[in-house]
Amino acid sequence: MNKLNQELRHAAAQHETRRHFLHTCTTGLGAMALSSTLSGCGLFDKTGQPPVGSSLTDKPTAPQSAQFRPKAKQIIYIHMAGSPSQLELFDYKPELVKYNGKDCPQELLEGKKFAFIRGVPKMLGPQGKFAQYGQSGAWVSDYLPHLQGVVDDVSFLKAMHTDQFNHAPAQLLMHTGGARLGRPSMGSWVTYGLGSENDNLPGFVVLASGGKQPDAGQSIWGSGFLPTVYQGVQCRTEGDPVLYASDPSGINRDVRKQTIDAINQINQQQYEDVNDPEILTRIAQYELAFKMQMSVPDAMAIKNEPQYILDSYGVDPDKGSFARNCLLARRLVERGVRFVQLFDWGWDTHGTSADGSIDTGLRNKCGESDQAVAALLQDLKQRGLLDETLVVWGGEFGRTPMQENRDGQVLPFMGRDHHLDAFTVWMAGGGVKKGFSYGETDDIGYYGVNGQTHVHDLQATILHLMGFDHTKLTYQFQGRPFRLTDVAGKVIRPILA
Repeated sequence: MNKLNQELRHAAAQHETRRHFLHTCTTGLGAMALSSTLSGCGLFDKTGQPPVGSSLTDKPTAPQSAQFRPKAKQIIYIHMAGSPSQLELFDYKPELVKYNGKDCPQELLEGKKFAFIRGVPKMLGPQGKFAQYGQSGAWVSDYLPHLQGVVDDVSFLKAMHTDQFNHAPAQLLMHTGGARLGRPSMGSWVTYGLGSENDNLPGFVVLASGGKQPDAGQSIWGSGFLPTVYQGVQCRTEGDPVLYASDPSGINRDVRKQTIDAINQINQQQYEDVNDPEILTRIAQYELAFKMQMSVPDAMAIKNEPQYILDSYGVDPDKGSFARNCLLARRLVERGVRFVQLFDWGWDTHGTSADGSIDTGLRNKCGESDQAVAALLQDLKQRGLLDETLVVWGGEFGRTPMQENRDGQVLPFMGRDHHLDAFTVWMAGGGVKKGFSYGETDDIGYYGVNGQTHVHDLQATILHLMGFDHTKLTYQFQGRPFRLTDVAGKVIRPILA
């Protein structure tokens, strides 16, 4: 009898697996594991209360209050992937003309890291023809004739600098606050903090043009360690806006809804069992995907726009383009999308080809984008949306005042190498001054000499305009609170309206 009892106890112990034990235990190890999980997911702060942007809700993207009154309600961030040359567009340096074709001084080379320049390159004067425009007298080149007409709505940051001189790390730093993979993007932080004002559309939408994705890939609109409900949703400009959102053949909308309801009932039961916040994300994503079947095609239907609007942007409604994405950005923010990210590839002008040169290639890229960007600002302004929409334009770094060479040899076309010490970003709308320029570089545009601003300062300013102290919008991960600006950044107050 004793032997039989031992065998039964042994069989019961085998059934009580480690997974089953941890799943059902409500004290001891189970409680510690659950506490650790919730803490690691950032669901509770040190006082035990859910922080701003907590996903501990049935609707993780529900609208939430900012920490203080915001100046902007939504953001359109326009990133020219590859980085346009500030010396051809905005940062006018007549002194650089005098050095054109001369050997670069050694003091500009010693101790410096370049992506490609080797040996002693030649200095290269600006290729654009500059003049001052608007009441603000902003310097803009003939590469951007349409932007010349709206400069009085723009604030320029002329002495931006970064820590990274290669594309992917610099793009990651610009959009996630770190040069390595794994951190949440700026759009994810904003939607985590504020949620979305439209239940039927994602809070964070990404539109890409130029034929290729940015060098850093989809990580620059990923959610990192934040719940995945906050990641950017990339919409295509041709075909179905979102892949797999359409009903499969033979499945109508009612059947699709019944399927999603059944799946989410199972998800809800699982959440009640294990309290994993990522299950709430899964539920929200299923429900949003169903709603997007109706809302996204409507938002993307630019053929409904009057012809004069299409003409102002320079849009062919049957073709995907950067101009089309600018018009879509306006349609999305007026429907309550919190963060719209536009990426346009092809701005890397090294001089290895005509398309990649600062005279032909850069001028052509400006020709593809200039009209649409100016039209976007005018369109937002006419609709009363510019005051509440922050528009940001820029690349991931700048370009050198010297002409790029390779192995000491001049390239066949005019180009400039990557430059981390000075570049230009501009902002408009949503709480920034109009017709203003902040920061200045030296006589050849190599270093910032006053008003220098770092990438983290730009991020801190964007969050401030959205109603957040960048040091307090945090998320607990791996034992410490993380934030977009890492451990740096200060608000650029001189540009605030």
